[in-house]
Amino acid sequence: MIDIQEPTISDAAAIAALLGSLGYPGTEPFIESRITQLISHDDDVLLIAVKENVVIGVISLHFIPQLALPRDLCRISYFCVSETSRGEGVGAMLESHAVDIAKARGCDRIEVHCNFRRVDAHRFYDRQGYVESPKYLFKSLD
Repeated sequence: MIDIQEPTISDAAAIAALLGSLGYPGTEPFIESRITQLISHDDDVLLIAVKENVVIGVISLHFIPQLALPRDLCRISYFCVSETSRGEGVGAMLESHAVDIAKARGCDRIEVHCNFRRVDAHRFYDRQGYVESPKYLFKSLD
């Protein structure tokens, strides 16, 4: 059985490992403060998937007011399922839970930015009903 729940600080190492597998190594020094920040902020939701007391997935959501539209936007900022649990429906469970939360909060859409090199993730999002947006730009502030 897989449980979807909010993490605690004791889940920090497992979440850091998942982020490392996404290509974000070195989060261990600050992951606890980020977890604390996200679970205490009204416009953020952090969830984990747990199977047999092992964290096998994580999803981070942010709710953003839209100036020109009457309803908010839900953005998935980080989403990962452990390599050993992929193909078991864990990602679909987490994404479905995220959609339910977004709908309950009155959002009119949910979006995710996914690097072009993550081909398997693109296939997953296609199966979940996401459509590609024409352009995404960013500017590094470092």
